[in-house]
Amino acid sequence: MHFNLADLRLFIHIAESPSLTQGARRAHLSPAAASARIKALESQLHSRLLYRDSRGVELTPAGQKLLQHARLIMRQVEYLKGEFTDYSTDSTGHIRIFANTTAVTEFLPEILAGFLAQRPGVTVDLQERLSRDIVRGVLDGSTDMGIIAGPVQAEGLQILHFSTDRLLLAVPLGHPLAAEKQVTLRQTLSYQHIGLHEGSTLLTFLRDQVEKLGSTLSLRIQLSSFEAVCRMIEAGVGIGIIPESAARRHSRTMQLVMVELDEPWAVRERSILVRDLDALPGSVRALISVLAPGVG
Repeated sequence: MHFNLADLRLFIHIAESPSLTQGARRAHLSPAAASARIKALESQLHSRLLYRDSRGVELTPAGQKLLQHARLIMRQVEYLKGEFTDYSTDSTGHIRIFANTTAVTEFLPEILAGFLAQRPGVTVDLQERLSRDIVRGVLDGSTDMGIIAGPVQAEGLQILHFSTDRLLLAVPLGHPLAAEKQVTLRQTLSYQHIGLHEGSTLLTFLRDQVEKLGSTLSLRIQLSSFEAVCRMIEAGVGIGIIPESAARRHSRTMQLVMVELDEPWAVRERSILVRDLDALPGSVRALISVLAPGVG
């Protein structure tokens, strides 16, 4: 069985696009030529890869399986090219990162600013994803690396621990919980919370913990950053559970009271996930060495 790399790349473009036409455009082909190539690929595999209708295309189960393998093959091809070009150094290349909310909004921007300033030839695609999607993305090759917090169940991946953070409760001055040394999650549920936007890793995690208690999280407002959350807390709009690193940073300019959470899940290990550290391009390994000195 012979696979044409151009056909695999075309299939990826179509799978990641809402329609065959847009996928063909990304591959610089006409829709007719793209359709003919996909039909030839289906014939070679003896499997239908796409459902086609007026709304666009949808992957069949066989198509999902091919997409997973195609991504891995094309990423490995890029790595192979890198070994014989300037991409084998850390001065050029493209890095895709799937990361949780805290990484995307708190510490990665500052780290990436210094990293990219020293490497004009490197570009980065940073995407906020849920923990399960981060693991899946590294496994199927759709991202070079993942950054995650908390316990990780990821068979087949290398897990590189690089720091520890904890979740705590931030409240305004004078709040009834401000005098407490420690509180449980259940104790906070009597009050309205300030939360992050829908789809954020932290909000999803907290809702899961609240659901285990048989309760619901009362959200008064949802915002896109920890800075905005802290400003609402300072103003007395509500309380919020946020990473200690974010709370301490914003407490330098805001009046916040930080209360420890008496929960086993409050302490969270931060980890970098990769498939094979040694097989990564130089630019990716260089970034990992900045995040976790001595590893990359």
